[in-house]
Amino acid sequence: MKMLKPHRPRLERRVVGSTNRWRLPREPFSGDLLALSQMCKAVSIDFDEVLKNPDRLCVSQIQKYFPGNSKKKAIQSGEADVILECLGFTWELHQPQLFQSDTLAKLYVMALARDSANPEKELQKLLRAQLPRKTKEQHPAKKMIISLKINDPLVTKAAFATALKNLYMHEVTMSADDVLGVLAAAHVLQFRSLFQRCVTMMMNGLTPITIKNFYLAGCKYKEELLTTACERWMEMNLVPLMGTQIHLRKIQQELLHKVLRSPRLFTFSEFHLLKTLLLWVYLQLNNKTQTIPTYETVLAFFSSFPEKCSFLDRDVGQNLMHLFLCLRLHGITKGKDLEELRRINFFPESWLLRVTAYHYHALESGGDMAHVNDLSTQAVRFGLLFNQEYTTHSKMIAIYGFFFEIKGIKHNTTSYSFHMQRIRHTDLEFPSVVCEHGPISLRAERLVTYEIRAQTLVDGKWQEFRTNQITQKFGLGKPSCKSHALKIQTVGIPIYASFSFIFSLS
Repeated sequence: MKMLKPHRPRLERRVVGSTNRWRLPREPFSGDLLALSQMCKAVSIDFDEVLKNPDRLCVSQIQKYFPGNSKKKAIQSGEADVILECLGFTWELHQPQLFQSDTLAKLYVMALARDSANPEKELQKLLRAQLPRKTKEQHPAKKMIISLKINDPLVTKAAFATALKNLYMHEVTMSADDVLGVLAAAHVLQFRSLFQRCVTMMMNGLTPITIKNFYLAGCKYKEELLTTACERWMEMNLVPLMGTQIHLRKIQQELLHKVLRSPRLFTFSEFHLLKTLLLWVYLQLNNKTQTIPTYETVLAFFSSFPEKCSFLDRDVGQNLMHLFLCLRLHGITKGKDLEELRRINFFPESWLLRVTAYHYHALESGGDMAHVNDLSTQAVRFGLLFNQEYTTHSKMIAIYGFFFEIKGIKHNTTSYSFHMQRIRHTDLEFPSVVCEHGPISLRAERLVTYEIRAQTLVDGKWQEFRTNQITQKFGLGKPSCKSHALKIQTVGIPIYASFSFIFSLS
């Protein structure tokens, strides 16, 4: 075999404007400013804009000559004027519809400039063809063959066909299973209206099954609205919904970390959040498990590791340390729960000693939480999930010997209120459940800094209601025993009500 010496590409003659200029092959505007200027003048487009981005061939400028209602525009001839080769198929298209896609429009204009001896004349003919004609005779434009190579594995033939169908029809029906592929096809085609329609459909179709792929798509195509919607959905549903399903396994560590750090995160309690995170770790390490395990199974798994080293101090746990640093372990106060944490040998001993010290000093000082001061990042959190069937919904909580009822009330179809109230231990309906193995404080007053927040989804947008940060002395009698009420008006359901508080220094 004889190897030829490399040689410089030969110049080939291209007719541009009224002169005969030279241009390099396969480079539409290779620095030939005179030719570029003449091309812009021929189609009445802005020369300065082209200089900023000549590779786009001014597609957006040419598109303005095509009517906005191109989907409704009647196709004068049954014959296509553009043949698209893509994904091993040939697709017949028509000019007015084709120009809704920036990608196809660019390929078409490039093919026009490449295959024509006089691209100026062909471009003018193309633009004149879009003007209304009084004569009945319509001269068919030159049929072009264009090729598009797609490397995105999300773009299937069926999804691409659906995307092309949207060039001709409004509101083509898509299922939740199809929308991801159609979004990818719309991105490749730079078909903006279809892309945004897919984004809206995905934002309204978030479920435990779809959340992973929809979030990854938002990141891949840099669609901030979609990624934000996924994050907000996860903030509300990580504990009450994902924490009960096998789909929790699919949640990416990066998304989980964002959600755990969010001040909007909803949880029934700090212990519920811990159990959800332990379950996520279990599912990562036991990828053959196809059903959600019991909490006892999760505890037994982590207890099976040798006691010489905690799980988070092991190599496998080091990569997960940043997730557990987001937890508020000082908000877990029940002796039974703390004993379980020590028994499974999951956390470093220094963490457990610190939490124990926090509780000891708080109990010694009558409940004062001297170790915390930032309500947004350190407060103890409890939550109520207010569903449609409720007229009232409440829960009893106990912390450092003080007892509170957190409560939601439905006043009418759109009016709700949420508040917390201090309860005497003698007034508890089931004292053994709330007080078991716990202290009882006889202090007449308890200074509390708190905030009540309610969130719900309405027409694809999250509504958020909240009180200010309020510091109040809670007594045992009315009216001092009751907090300020958060009153809201909404048609959204369910409502995620969060109660965050700190026992301030007395």
